[in-house]
Amino acid sequence: MSALHPIIAITGSSGAGTSTVTRTFQNIFRREGVKAAIIEGDSFHRYDRLEMRKRQAEAEAAGNTHFSHFGADNNLLSELEGLFRSYAETGNGQSRKYLHNAEEAAPYQQEPGTFTPWETLPDDTDMLFYEGLHGAAVDGEINVAQHPDLLVGVVPVINLEWIQKLIRDKTQRGYSAEAVTDTILRRMPDYVNTIVPQFGRTHVNFQRVPVVDTSNPFMSRDIPTADESILVIRFANPKGIDFQYLLNMIHDSYMSRANTIVVPGGKMELAMQLIFTPFVWRMMERRKRALGQA
Repeated sequence: MSALHPIIAITGSSGAGTSTVTRTFQNIFRREGVKAAIIEGDSFHRYDRLEMRKRQAEAEAAGNTHFSHFGADNNLLSELEGLFRSYAETGNGQSRKYLHNAEEAAPYQQEPGTFTPWETLPDDTDMLFYEGLHGAAVDGEINVAQHPDLLVGVVPVINLEWIQKLIRDKTQRGYSAEAVTDTILRRMPDYVNTIVPQFGRTHVNFQRVPVVDTSNPFMSRDIPTADESILVIRFANPKGIDFQYLLNMIHDSYMSRANTIVVPGGKMELAMQLIFTPFVWRMMERRKRALGQA
């Protein structure tokens, strides 16, 4: 953690909805005049798309049916921790981009599914913002979770997460339901052992819970809407959180535990704005004081 060079990390599995949280933070950064270095977790995968397919086929031939991007070994966690440590100490570090599709790859004249070369971050950023699978990962002596000043988990209930992934991968990526189901099953051990433990290390967790029937996610034809959901927000340390203010500002919200507030799903972005804007303010104030003392 660093007063001079703060870090915010959003962690959640594929299809969990972390991109929604990222958009909210980008709006906060734009409104508050914060220049953030944006890091995508996919850029710290160990293998590009073709190499990952090759390695997965080799693993399956050897009897390993649980080879996935969720696993620690298939990601550069040491390099990710190195970036976080370097940024906290110096305000800089090395990163790259993962080019998901042809549109992203075209400016770099590369194939989709490849990485750009490693580059040094700009010198004049106010904070680092990470969004991906492993923002709170711990693996042996590697401890990514110790560095961020704010760790946010995005964790839909499991059936909703599966529905979001199934529909996204079928409609946007052209995968069959069977192929997506195979991916879900292949990832399950890494999900349980690598992804889930991170949500016990986060400072704030956002969990969307549908209030419609999702008992068979593999038969669902659409994703439950925000208005068909509630949002459970848990604070690891509720000290300093003005719950009464949040209850007054977000209609139909209530406290379910001393550290947990429940809000209507359609109020997710409003809740994030109200909760995270003061966090960003405090980080920027600490940074200004640290710069004045430097």
